[in-house]
Amino acid sequence: MDVQRIILIIALSIVSYMLVLQWNADYGEKPVPQAAVVSQSAYSSNSETELPQTTQQSQPDMPATGSETVKAQLISVKTDVLNLLIDTKGGDIIQVSLPAYKAALESDLPFVLLEQTADRTYVAQSGLVGTNGPDAASDGRPVYTSESSEYSLTGDALSVDLTFTDKNGVIITKRFTFSAGSYAVKQEFLVNNQSEQTFSANLFGQIKRDRSADPSATTSMGMQSYLGPVFSTQETRYEKYSFDKMDEAPYKQRSLDGWVAMSQHYFLSAWIPAPGAEYNYQTRKLNGNYIAGFLSPVFNVEPGKQQSVSATLYVGPKLQEEMALTQEDLKLTVDYGWLWWVASPLHTLLKWIYDLVGNWGLAIIGITILVKAALFQLNAKAFKSMAKMRKFGPEMQRLKELYGDDRQKMSQEMMKLYQKEKINPLGGCLPIVAQMPIFIALYWVLMESVELRHAEFLYLTDLSVQDPFFILPILMGVSMFIQQSLNPTPPDPMQAKIMKMLPIVFTFFFLWFPAGLTLYWVVNNILSIAQQYVINKQIENGTDS
Repeated sequence: MDVQRIILIIALSIVSYMLVLQWNADYGEKPVPQAAVVSQSAYSSNSETELPQTTQQSQPDMPATGSETVKAQLISVKTDVLNLLIDTKGGDIIQVSLPAYKAALESDLPFVLLEQTADRTYVAQSGLVGTNGPDAASDGRPVYTSESSEYSLTGDALSVDLTFTDKNGVIITKRFTFSAGSYAVKQEFLVNNQSEQTFSANLFGQIKRDRSADPSATTSMGMQSYLGPVFSTQETRYEKYSFDKMDEAPYKQRSLDGWVAMSQHYFLSAWIPAPGAEYNYQTRKLNGNYIAGFLSPVFNVEPGKQQSVSATLYVGPKLQEEMALTQEDLKLTVDYGWLWWVASPLHTLLKWIYDLVGNWGLAIIGITILVKAALFQLNAKAFKSMAKMRKFGPEMQRLKELYGDDRQKMSQEMMKLYQKEKINPLGGCLPIVAQMPIFIALYWVLMESVELRHAEFLYLTDLSVQDPFFILPILMGVSMFIQQSLNPTPPDPMQAKIMKMLPIVFTFFFLWFPAGLTLYWVVNNILSIAQQYVINKQIENGTDS
């Protein structure tokens, strides 16, 4: 190849690279500018009809729209990991932001998980319905009172009490308990029956969401994480019930214990009722909102007695260890697909390496080395077979020229050569076949692991999205080309041309893969090149048979 051709190829490569960068800048996925979220109370009309109904109550009357608007007070609660707004009408959590997670890489604002604004509705509701439940009253949700409008966690735990007294003198305290470092919020209803009749009610907890887009979603080759309700019951530990299914028919299931959640990419909100009772799990669609929740059995409080019922709300990132502390099966919401049995150990191993090295990029390199070590012998056999095919390539070409017109005779002579020199012509496929389940599983690990969101490595600011400068995909293509040069050239000219095109095709595909996954493949290729080079030299020198 003359100098002019080399210069031309280099120039075309640089121009192509600049064009791809400019195309990505013009048409690639851009971060949406984030503004501070200000949620507002929604209770001025018919929101009460969205509450679950029991056999002990009839449908409450619809309040006259605008006839009597109750001015709601919003209670602000701040912990080290949660910022919340609680609406005193109903005591619902209408906004949750996460200080430890930024809304976007370029933003200083926290990520908002729950909110109630003109653009988006996603709230966690709870209360008491049934015969005497205040949330079942015809005049709408109860209006609680609080000693303060602002609370802040300063120690290990914080309790926020909202109080309501019904017309019969029953005092209901809705208590929120927060713990330092925890995304689990315990909600307890303490019923002090000072009336002369038995108080009877059912506890409900539900998550209300519209069908707005997932603000934490990232796309990669058209693949997206699940967005919608999830249930866990005795019958099924993890069951998705999508918005489309809710459009067709509601979900209804009765189960001892269990939980209900609203899942999205990286983040989760989930109601986990107190264990030891049988709950009704159900969905409803009303006024453009999708509602998924649970309803407890009836509990009774005799006159002069006190009793409490409780449930836990998990609202935060999909951190598997943190979720398991709240409810073991919550970690199933980190959905690895059908290869979960490979992906789950990979995530555990990745997390273990990270705890040692303190960087997710280094952890990916570490897991690549361990996977390569585990497949070392399989790769070695394959590389030896390919090295022998490379060494005896001239002999194979001679047989082809000698018996080219007699394909049967040529096949017989080829088989004799393969058996004599212990060559497996399919041996080169074994490493790829063995690594594909690991590659796909690791893809889902990197896609689903919130730990990698905005994780930095060298020039990369987020390992969970594509390389903005496409350096890793290009390195992957170059390493793949070098690896191919160490392999024997296919005897079929058309096959040889296709193999030469593969590095270009794979480079194109990897442009939009998560940078962490591309990093894995680059390191894997480099290790394969080193191993194959050594084996090739050994075969050529006759030091390895």
